[in-house]
Amino acid sequence: MAKKDIHVVPHKEGWATKKEGAQRAGAVVDTQKAAIERAQEQAKHERVEVVIHRKDGTIRDSDSYGNDPRPPIDKKH
Repeated sequence: MAKKDIHVVPHKEGWATKKEGAQRAGAVVDTQKAAIERAQEQAKHERVEVVIHRKDGTIRDSDSYGNDPRPPIDKKH
């Protein structure tokens, strides 16, 4: 089974978490911070990556919570 990363995306009612390939949002919350926290909890459980988008849809950041055999060197932490 292919891993399905979790994206934090802008939503008409605030911010949403959305699994890769899904048609609908998993959760819709008021703030990006709340969406990120929700996505991180789910990603830790499912061992996937969280991809955070800006309001314009471009990627702002990403963090891996899975079994990456060659993890990138994280320079932000």
